Amino acid sequence: MRQRRRIAVYGVCRDEAGRLLLVHGSARNDLPSAWSLPGGGLEHGERPYAGAIREFAEETGLDVEITGLHSIVADLSVPGHRQFVIHTDRVLYDVKVTGGELCDEVGGTSDRAAWIEPGDLAGLRLMPYLSRLVGLPTDGREIPAAAPHRDPTATRIQRFAAYGLVTDPAGRILLTRIAAGYPGAGTWHLPGGGTDFGEQPTTGLLRELVEETDQLGRVTGLLGVTDYHNPRAMGPERRPMDWHTVRALYRVVVDVPSQPSVVEAAGGSTAEARWFTAADLGKVRLNEFAKGAIARNLG
Repeated sequence: MRQRRRIAVYGVCRDEAGRLLLVHGSARNDLPSAWSLPGGGLEHGERPYAGAIREFAEETGLDVEITGLHSIVADLSVPGHRQFVIHTDRVLYDVKVTGGELCDEVGGTSDRAAWIEPGDLAGLRLMPYLSRLVGLPTDGREIPAAAPHRDPTATRIQRFAAYGLVTDPAGRILLTRIAAGYPGAGTWHLPGGGTDFGEQPTTGLLRELVEETDQLGRVTGLLGVTDYHNPRAMGPERRPMDWHTVRALYRVVVDVPSQPSVVEAAGGSTAEARWFTAADLGKVRLNEFAKGAIARNLG
């Protein structure tokens, strides 16, 4: 079996009575007859919030407004044809209905949309991620091992990554400098990077923090999710790549800071790591992602 990855977006919607809006998987679904939140795969280059709104309308007939970021989770599954083990990074938004009329999707991966009473959830077959979300046990199915699958000729990449706004007790901010040969080379960036197959976003972030800075951190909260699309990104491949990254941003604290050091293997994307005071930030060249994250959350 081979590994495959996807990014999916969903809406968590409850009515005034506390019922949860769910959709039932059709025969075309990877897990037929299982209930899920309205949502589905994010298209290449699509904004995560826009994908959630689009998928919600397609599967329920309802127009919704994003009211907040609920959570981000990852899981492994094996579709019916059993050729792949699929790692899905799921971005869940809180939403409220603003219009439309509830109806079932026709010809898609769902075939019914319904408001479900909380007490009825335990009697339904739920997608494993949804079972965990509502506090119910999963089936405990064992996921088989799968081999990495990379196409060396691929020119379009969609990646999920996790980054940290990392501070110490003195209020300093930890940043990393991007190495030569990578997009944004020479600019200062937030610690983090692409998550590994089977890895939760927070686990991947703390691993990247050690590899890039040699610091041990703890995640204290989820700050947001953004994306970046560059149809002609130049990286180590030395050819243009249509690159779409979805980036989860977390608040991280390093309780016992030390002198940062890059410990990842030579040739990686990090050239240097350093602690900065707030006053220092105006003297260094930040990339747009780091600049925006700091301004929104620490400014």
